[in-house]
Amino acid sequence: MSLQAFEPRDDDRRPPASDLLEIVQRGLRAKLKQLPSWLFYDERGSQLFEQICEQPEYYLTRAEIALLDVHAAEIADVLGPDVRLVEYGSGNAIKTRLLLEHLSSPVSYVPVEIASASLKASVERMAEQFPRLPMQPLYADFTRPLRLPIPPRAPRRTIVYFPGSTIGNFEQREAIQLLRKMRDEMGMAGGILVGADLKKDVATIEAAYNDRAGVTAEFTLNMLTRINRELGCNFNLAAFRHRSHYNPLAGRIETHIISLCEQKVRVGRMQASFAEGEAMLVEYSCKYSPADFAGMAAKAGLEVAQVWFDPEVLFSVQYLVRKGVA
Repeated sequence: MSLQAFEPRDDDRRPPASDLLEIVQRGLRAKLKQLPSWLFYDERGSQLFEQICEQPEYYLTRAEIALLDVHAAEIADVLGPDVRLVEYGSGNAIKTRLLLEHLSSPVSYVPVEIASASLKASVERMAEQFPRLPMQPLYADFTRPLRLPIPPRAPRRTIVYFPGSTIGNFEQREAIQLLRKMRDEMGMAGGILVGADLKKDVATIEAAYNDRAGVTAEFTLNMLTRINRELGCNFNLAAFRHRSHYNPLAGRIETHIISLCEQKVRVGRMQASFAEGEAMLVEYSCKYSPADFAGMAAKAGLEVAQVWFDPEVLFSVQYLVRKGVA
């Protein structure tokens, strides 16, 4: 097992309770209430998200895995040998395994994950499957500047890997900022391999975020459970519900937590008032056409060198490089 510093390195990205309280209070004071989507991902939230990926309505994971089944070898050839693979939000790393199986002499694997238990479990599984691959887990928030560990040998290039459709959770301005950050971290010769969900019929999209088993609803409301636990708030989960709908003009799913009645919630020394039916925004999930994504990448100083689709053309994996390098 080639595992450097088995305990994930803690970059201290999880905000202290005082900062978390300020973030939540500020979001609840806003005219249109909102909370950041990273609050979903405590340990329970990460477990629930893995269950979401197994729901029959949630096409995204199946489509991306089908894409990799067909194209992983070609993707690996494009990336070339001696790659350092830095994965944002690694989770259970199922898709990463499909890619690593085809990479030629990878230098190291750097999974970046804010859920420490998920990160440790994932690295243990990966180390068993790839015993000769140096693992350098980084416990951190990938949206903030990262101090990447020193690789065991010089890589030919650093690839920032961002699978799933998490780029769609950011508004375009924020997504462009994140892509610019990736561009800095990949270096001059590096690249970005990112999953992007495609625009398609509304019924298919909305069903993916409103599964019949209610796992997505539980995932959404778990955010309130986390806030209660970490801040001592008194959200009554039975008085709220999950709602996701597709906004065709913005090209995105918008997920809200809806108050079922007029109520007040204690948040530190503040009382947050909710009207019956009031919506609190907790997540966007943007969908793209190939032209949409290329335009966004260009604003980050990047260009699409290559793009791959699954057999049903539901999902894409885009390979981005610095402008003028492709």
